[in-house]
Amino acid sequence: MKTAKFLALLSVVAMTGALIYGFTVGDFFVDGSAIISNPWGIVSLVDLYVGFTLFSMWIAFREKSVFIAGLWIILMMVFGFFTGAIYVLIHLILSKGDWNLFFMGDRR
Repeated sequence: MKTAKFLALLSVVAMTGALIYGFTVGDFFVDGSAIISNPWGIVSLVDLYVGFTLFSMWIAFREKSVFIAGLWIILMMVFGFFTGAIYVLIHLILSKGDWNLFFMGDRR
């Protein structure tokens, strides 16, 4: 569990740095249009959103509140795996070493 917490925290830090870099150095609309005009950019976006959707299914499964699940899923679709890393880190901490609680939430 310590390794998972470390990797989740490292992911949050890496995503924070990447997002800050992207928003301060890049131009979202110019760079986004370049990605969309490239066939492999489209493949990468489809791959990314398939991952977001599958991860969001896990969130929807383990959360007992539809509102809370919906909020996390919206954040996931907007901020990507930055949100996923925060979600994982929070629930690793809250599960207190119980992998069943981490993966299943209140459904365990």
